Amino acid sequence: MQTLNVELASRSYPIYIGRHLLSRAELILPHLKRKQVAIVTNTTVAPLYLDKLSKTLAEAGVNITPIILPDGEAYKNSETLNKIYDALLENHCERSTTLIALGGGVIGDLTGYAAATFLRGVPFIQIPTTLLSQVDSSVGGKTGINHPLGKNMIGAFYQPQAVLADIDTLQTLPPREFSAGVAEVVKYGLIRDADFFDWLETNIEKLMALDEAVLSYAIYRSCQNKAEVVARDEHENGERALLNLGHTFGHAIENAMGYGVWLHGEAVAAGMMMAADLSRRMGWLSHQEVERIHALLTKAKLPLDAPQLGVEKYLALMQLDKKVADGKIRLILQQGIGKSVITSDYDVEKLRETLAL
Repeated sequence: MQTLNVELASRSYPIYIGRHLLSRAELILPHLKRKQVAIVTNTTVAPLYLDKLSKTLAEAGVNITPIILPDGEAYKNSETLNKIYDALLENHCERSTTLIALGGGVIGDLTGYAAATFLRGVPFIQIPTTLLSQVDSSVGGKTGINHPLGKNMIGAFYQPQAVLADIDTLQTLPPREFSAGVAEVVKYGLIRDADFFDWLETNIEKLMALDEAVLSYAIYRSCQNKAEVVARDEHENGERALLNLGHTFGHAIENAMGYGVWLHGEAVAAGMMMAADLSRRMGWLSHQEVERIHALLTKAKLPLDAPQLGVEKYLALMQLDKKVADGKIRLILQQGIGKSVITSDYDVEKLRETLAL
């Protein structure tokens, strides 16, 4: 097992990465205020891992309330959030009850937001079971729900007590979901870690084959990158926005197509190619670098051709992005592999050319 920390002074917390973590109560118990937890999961993950985690905790004397939600991005909304509140209230959960998010990014975001708001704040632990959630959404304290007009528009920054990334859970992950997670892994190489991007080019086949050593390293390096950024800019006032490379385009795709039609990582992959295309048009990224990005994401079996929504539709949806300032869409663009910038200083006509592809 590997451990790294998200350094946030009194709210710092560990990320554990390794195998068989669901069987290790000693990783969880120190982070509980009392031996009472509510495990929030979904109809897909519950049959696979709820009993295993529950057995581990029950044998350690922990009282457990299971909360099983429907699965999918389409359910990341206020109605599903209220199902969590209902279960917590019906089972007389208190401020000392710890919520455990057992699932992918949707479960993590829902559970985190419920924890941030139930009784004005209860502790929670992230146990991500998808690659995307292990390398990205479980780390950094972004929680929230979608609104019909925009993705993740309602939420809170609320840090977990700990993150347990058990790579054994990736063995049951559908290949499409795994590929979606690889998009977020590649993102770290593009925004700030050129050496990691080089490593991914060399090891992508082994990563896609779930080679244990390669997978563990990719998760650790991704979490390390995110932890460093979050420690410097927890509330996304500057540098942390770089972690949204491809997301402004990607969120527009998810919204237009209907949440869940495109997986988040798939939309981000297409969005990163759109960002690369615009960066090339701006003269910031070479044709060769764009080809390297395309080749790596192709080997990750990701869809890279964005749907043709029309320029005006894209622009309207991108105006709903959280990074919009003074009515201007701010984008994360590339100034080379491993170097990115958040900017509103781009040629709008060139953006329209990218959106028209």
